[in-house]
Amino acid sequence: MKTMKLKSNFKSLFTIALVAFFVMSFRSESKAQEQTSTNLKEFKITIERTENGLKMQSSKGSAWIDLSFSLVNYKPQAIDEYGMTELGKVSTSKDPNIADYLFTITKTKDSILLTGIEGTAWEKLTFSLEKNYKQLINQFGMTE
Repeated sequence: MKTMKLKSNFKSLFTIALVAFFVMSFRSESKAQEQTSTNLKEFKITIERTENGLKMQSSKGSAWIDLSFSLVNYKPQAIDEYGMTELGKVSTSKDPNIADYLFTITKTKDSILLTGIEGTAWEKLTFSLEKNYKQLINQFGMTE
């Protein structure tokens, strides 16, 4: 009888500990995301799919205004606050007057995939973009 009660108490303690662990993990993860989000600098970029590829316009937070380029399907193109770049050759100079961000843009068969590497609250954004349509993004994701 005592061993059965001990097992029951052990299961209860184990369950409580497990629940507490998950609650604490969730809270610290939320707090880390919250802290990261508040440190982001604002940028606004419009992405448009054209006959020849993609056109991007930055209205805030970038050193560049317009970028136009063709993308091979599934080949990512790195974009930072200074324009098109390569992941291994990202600019190390930081201008306090512009946002500090880095993401890749990839054209897939049916959609556009953005992968946030630095300076974005998002890790991945995927959306369909028909020719001559636009999508606005910022440091927090897709917006209008």
